[in-house]
Amino acid sequence: MALKNETKSSYNTKSFYEEYVTGMNSRQLGREFQSDSERLKQLYFDAVKEVNPGTPAEQIPIYQRTLSLLSALTKRLNPVRRLVFGISLVGFFAHYFFQIIGLSGFIIHPLLLPVSFAGMLIILLIELLEKSDVQKELDFARDIQLSLLPPSSMKINQLEVHSFAATALEVGGDYVDVIRTEKGTYIVIADVSGKGMSAALYMVRMQALVHLLIKKLEPSPKELFLELNNYVKSNKQDKTFVTACAAFFPDGEDYFCFSRAGHNIPIVYNQLKDATFKLNTDGFALGMTTTKILQKNLEEKKFKFEPGDSLLLYTDGLIEARNSQNEEYGEERLDGILSIYGSLHAKSITQKIQSSIELFIGDENPADDITFTTIHKTSPPKQLS
Repeated sequence: MALKNETKSSYNTKSFYEEYVTGMNSRQLGREFQSDSERLKQLYFDAVKEVNPGTPAEQIPIYQRTLSLLSALTKRLNPVRRLVFGISLVGFFAHYFFQIIGLSGFIIHPLLLPVSFAGMLIILLIELLEKSDVQKELDFARDIQLSLLPPSSMKINQLEVHSFAATALEVGGDYVDVIRTEKGTYIVIADVSGKGMSAALYMVRMQALVHLLIKKLEPSPKELFLELNNYVKSNKQDKTFVTACAAFFPDGEDYFCFSRAGHNIPIVYNQLKDATFKLNTDGFALGMTTTKILQKNLEEKKFKFEPGDSLLLYTDGLIEARNSQNEEYGEERLDGILSIYGSLHAKSITQKIQSSIELFIGDENPADDITFTTIHKTSPPKQLS
């Protein structure tokens, strides 16, 4: 592992060059070029579709497609920058037009190119500054979101809980929580549809509501999801849906109550049989249907959970992570890790999964948020006679 020298040194041409070329390796450049190309391609198709709905792109004249793309790009600028951009663009064309018609000696001709270039450069610098400010705000939002998550490692009576969360963007829509009550412990994991800021804000609202419902009603996992579904469906214009799992561990009992609302199927390791099995219970995602229909289809079951057993809850970003060969991590790898290391402490199991997924994806960036939590039950402390 290389250690970065954090002592201050003089800033020179070499330092500037090293900072400028940071990250410019062939793999990174290729990936970012492909990402930018896909964004421009999507912008182009959206712009053409918006101006000419229902007409195939190939049937639209090329000048109309070009104008549509230019319009979509300039709409992202405020009026002042749009004006400067337009003047600069006209200046570029006027410079070469004067040359063609033989007016290169005209008094303003030598100024057209540098002034146009300066206008474009100023717009670029201002846009970069704004992007930097937005990035700072996103970093701040990320810190707030992470502060709302439970500690990565918790010990509650005989339960050990260890969680891992990594967002694909600056903020994410995955949610994991551990809530303690007088009767027992709730563990909830959820995934809001979408990514980025909108999903993160929705997740924060869901978290507040989950805490309120549990503290006020102490519901069963099924009752919790029915109440949450009322909230998600309250706004008819809102097309967001949420997949989730909830487990309730009563104090002093060797079982837990569980419900699954369209979420990835959790895995349990049973120490007595030294085997894993899946908690495949029925249930729709929250927001997908009415609460009345959800009540008929959402199952709540009890599962034995004795000392030495482990439970793994995770979001789809874990099993859908891909490597450089575009292979998915998959449920089989996850099940294999738990079948081997399921008898270990929660922290050890989580670290084994984390190492496995990092080794699998290599230098690839996750396309979705990766969140999982491991619950392990330890033996009760021995009492001295």
